[in-house]
Amino acid sequence: MSYLIKNYRQIIPVIVLLATLGGCAVTKDVQLPRPELPAAFRGETEKDTLGIAMLPWKSFFTDKVLQVMIDSTLKKNFDMQVALKNIESAHLLVRQSKWNNLPVVSLNATGNTSNPSNYSLNGMTASQFLGANHIEDYSLGASLTWEADVWGKIRHSNKAVLAAYLQSDEARKTLQTDLIVSVSKGYYNLLMLDQQRRVAVANMALNDSTLRITNVQYRMGQATYLAVQQAEAQRLAVAELIPQLEKEIILQENALHVLAGELPGIQQGRTMLEEIKFPEQLSTGVPIDMVRRRPDVRSRELDLVIANAKVGISKAQMYPALRITAAGGVGALKASDWFNIPGALFGTVGGTILQPLLQHKELSTQYKIAAIEREKTIVAFRKTVLGAVGEVSDAIIKIEKLKQQQYITTQRVHTLQQATANANTLFVNGMANYLEVITAQVNVLQSELDLASVRRQELSAMADLYRSLGGGVE
Repeated sequence: MSYLIKNYRQIIPVIVLLATLGGCAVTKDVQLPRPELPAAFRGETEKDTLGIAMLPWKSFFTDKVLQVMIDSTLKKNFDMQVALKNIESAHLLVRQSKWNNLPVVSLNATGNTSNPSNYSLNGMTASQFLGANHIEDYSLGASLTWEADVWGKIRHSNKAVLAAYLQSDEARKTLQTDLIVSVSKGYYNLLMLDQQRRVAVANMALNDSTLRITNVQYRMGQATYLAVQQAEAQRLAVAELIPQLEKEIILQENALHVLAGELPGIQQGRTMLEEIKFPEQLSTGVPIDMVRRRPDVRSRELDLVIANAKVGISKAQMYPALRITAAGGVGALKASDWFNIPGALFGTVGGTILQPLLQHKELSTQYKIAAIEREKTIVAFRKTVLGAVGEVSDAIIKIEKLKQQQYITTQRVHTLQQATANANTLFVNGMANYLEVITAQVNVLQSELDLASVRRQELSAMADLYRSLGGGVE
């Protein structure tokens, strides 16, 4: 026993010395380049250090019906549930990684008996010294295996696991933002379809009136049957539009329910399209702060952390690995002698340094590939940042131009509504023909449908701006 302790004392200083090398780094982490960002986004007129992305989504999307729909979707959407489960799995891996630096300890108990040939060395020895024709061996002990993290391989592995966990949360945030925007845009599309259906129904009544007047004029000999047919055709064209819009309404309602993890059904109590309001002035905030708030940009940053870790791991595999093994316990040829202490005690300790030789070329190639993948990660980061800036600028320009378009379209609607009223009055008094009335009705119908479409596009652009700035992240 004293001999084993003496040997342990000789080996332990060597182990401690090599273990302290665990702080040695065989590679240096590459840092993310500073993104090239403009002082302000293109098309931006107002700038605030906070910006709309800092607003909670309920403060941006203020419609109560829409808020209920978004809340329900965030809770019951199946993709969101999967994302939350992914976070749970990644968290378990992070907790497990904290044990990577600890040795592997195993308990074992063995017992065996053998019957050697009487004419073999073991048989004659057993017969001579044990007085038996078989040999028994019993042991009870523990073994320990530990690899010193000399070159930081375990440390890099832990970094990669932690980064993967953080990425799973960024993926959840990305999905959350996408769901908020998807529900809002679907809701705005539903309101547009409602408005277009109301327009079609109103124009249907107008066409009915024109058709009645044309029929009266035909019976009185003041109009031809062609006029009646033209008026009827225009009425049928508007009538055909109503079931088309009703179909689109039902499909959009179903899509919103399925997105929320619910069975298809009717969406009750929604508001009017013109009642949806947003602030007149929308601030995007400082570009560098707003872009880095986006979950996809942060995920690309974490990609570099993982890539750095993989480079460190692949480099460390090219260097010698120090493994310490130890075992101890009690053993005897007879079970009754197991606890005959200290005679039954046994112990071994050893250190092994493993240096790959023939695999060096393969490991070197893996290291070079990991370094290339790291460079690709930096390129992907630059691309994501540039795409984020482009999305913000696109949304700003869309909002600005759609506001102008909406103003012009509104003026066109008012003008055509007056023209239609005047055409109807002139038609009743025989001062305008049926073609002028039908043309006026067609134009006002199309302009009112266009106005609803432009308004929906503007609201969708608002939602896109909120998403592109990383809004809705919690």
